[in-house]
Amino acid sequence: MKKEYLRLDNVDGSLIQLSGLHRVRYGEIVSITNRDTKEILVGRVIGINDDAATVQVFGESMGVSTENLNVVFEGRPFEIPLSPEILGRRFSGIGRAIDKGGPVYSDKFYNVNGQPMNPVAREYPRNFIQTGIRGIDSVMTLIRGQKLPIFSGAGLPHNELAAQIVRQADVSDEGESGDFAVVFCGMGLKREVASFFTDSFMEAGVMDKVVIYMNYADDTIMERIIAPKCALTAAEYLAFEQHKHVLVIMTDMTSYGESL
Repeated sequence: MKKEYLRLDNVDGSLIQLSGLHRVRYGEIVSITNRDTKEILVGRVIGINDDAATVQVFGESMGVSTENLNVVFEGRPFEIPLSPEILGRRFSGIGRAIDKGGPVYSDKFYNVNGQPMNPVAREYPRNFIQTGIRGIDSVMTLIRGQKLPIFSGAGLPHNELAAQIVRQADVSDEGESGDFAVVFCGMGLKREVASFFTDSFMEAGVMDKVVIYMNYADDTIMERIIAPKCALTAAEYLAFEQHKHVLVIMTDMTSYGESL
């Protein structure tokens, strides 16, 4: 962790302008402490210009000013702790627990920006994931390792369809169902819609194989942008280190696109 001698030039909503910096990298994580409330916020460098940087704060930065901040640049990208116990849990868009299970304790932290992969070394997708929905399984078959976009419009039951896929989805090969997991990522969802998904998974008895990363409509845009990265990092962890078949469901991509 490195401390910088800097000047706080401006605070505008969730953006903080700093200058007098050196050796600061794009995407670096920043720890921001409000000296008045002792609240600790997390930010990320999203812009660099000579010795100045723009930091985007995750969460609400109300009450923050240039007079009451301590800022520490941590010299690392955004990382989340992961362990097998994440299944059955609910997290915010930045990977913080929002259920009553407490934080995830792990000796491993994973960079949400991911690692480069060699597409040539990839196995050709052949096996399918059974969703239990006739139109998908017979016409638009969901193949392991591929994407299935579902386009919808106002008034159509796309949320119900996504929840049904989570409740029913399973690998097709006999004896592999215990190695199946679902990562659900909500982006910019209204709270009643988010509650609908969680309640549906619990009622169907599948919550123990689901991990949820939820960004609400009233959460910050920056958290909405990083939420799918957290979800995909968890999916890669479950697939490559826990050797599970993983289905990732992300909604609403329109909300994500607007946040960009």
